[in-house]
This record gives sequence, structure tokens and C-alpha cells, in this order.
Amino acid sequence: MKKAILILVLLVMVIIDAGAQCSMCGAVSEAAQKNGSDVAEGLNAGILYLMGVPYVLLLGVGFLLFRKLKQSKADKA
Repeated sequence: MKKAILILVLLVMVIIDAGAQCSMCGAVSEAAQKNGSDVAEGLNAGILYLMGVPYVLLLGVGFLLFRKLKQSKADKA
């Protein structure tokens, strides 16, 4: 149990530092926004796309597992 809490704390610390790692993206986005370019909107859309893909995959796998479990219970009955 103590190991799990320690790992969770370490992961949270890594996540907090991860926001500061993309200074180039921030600089490009700010420069493009000052020039009136749509690059900042494209970066934001790309980030949202990359963030959503794992959730869609997890939902798909969860749905398949749920369906398989439900089917195996129906076969046993």
C-alpha cells in the first residue's frame, strides 16, 4: 500500500513538471497569435486530438471486454 502511494505521489510530481517542458510550443503559439495566424488554434486542436485518442481506445477496449463478459455469462446460463 505504501508503494502505491509513493508511486502516485511521484507520478503527480512528474505531471506537474511536464507542463513546463513544451516551451517551444508556447513560444510558437504566442508568436503566431501576435501575428494573427491560425497556428495557435491548430496547436490547440492537435493537443485535444492527441489527448482524446487514448480515451477513445480505452472506451473501445472496455466496451469489447464488457460485451465479451456479458456473452460468456449468457453462454453459461
